[in-house]
Amino acid sequence: MDTPVKLLIVEDDMIIAANISLQLSNLGYEVTAIVPRGEEAILQIQENQPDIVLLDIHLKGALDGIATAHEMQKNADIPIIYLTANADEATFNRAKTTRPHAFISKPFRKLDLQRAIELTISRMAESQALEIEQDRAREAPFILSDRIFVRHKERMVKIFIEDIFYIEAERNYCRIFTKNKEYLLATTLKLMEEKLPARHFIRIHRSYIINLSQVDEVAESHVVIARKAIPLSKSLREELLKRIQTI
Repeated sequence: MDTPVKLLIVEDDMIIAANISLQLSNLGYEVTAIVPRGEEAILQIQENQPDIVLLDIHLKGALDGIATAHEMQKNADIPIIYLTANADEATFNRAKTTRPHAFISKPFRKLDLQRAIELTISRMAESQALEIEQDRAREAPFILSDRIFVRHKERMVKIFIEDIFYIEAERNYCRIFTKNKEYLLATTLKLMEEKLPARHFIRIHRSYIINLSQVDEVAESHVVIARKAIPLSKSLREELLKRIQTI
């Protein structure tokens, strides 16, 4: 079951806050709380961290909205959408230092609210995807002409290309099999195929890349490497046979 996006409303006008909460509920979002003061917002985040904070810039009390955002960001990286009736240039420039995802001017329409939240969610997804790609890039093997270096048990280890038997896909990971060991890498088979030297390796199945020099037998629907039968796609068999003949 999908979990709804959670929002915290920080607004000292309770009529406006209740109206926002109703609109958010109608749009399928979950409101974690409605609070009128920045100090209460900070406590709420500690107790029940939301995905997004709707934050009035002109809060009453010791902390206005911008000061509240700065305090929040000391301990949590939560996207902020500012609500404001009016903001002079100095206030706007102060608000920019907190890197908000959007500003909504009061009075606003339901569509304004919906679009601001959807854009924020889209940017959150893009940021998360970028972080995943960066993590994979850090885990990706470093390949030289005769060897590759891979991260294994928190350290980089060297594998000579001639020692690799085959590589098997495992969702967004892949496993490198050698004579004595196997290595799980946080990278895709497609990326491995792009990086490995083509003169040594060939993809023979959507889930397998093999080292041509390690092939012991080619059958109709599989190849054998070190007594392991590896599936061979019919569409890739002809190319494999050509490559073996030219070795």
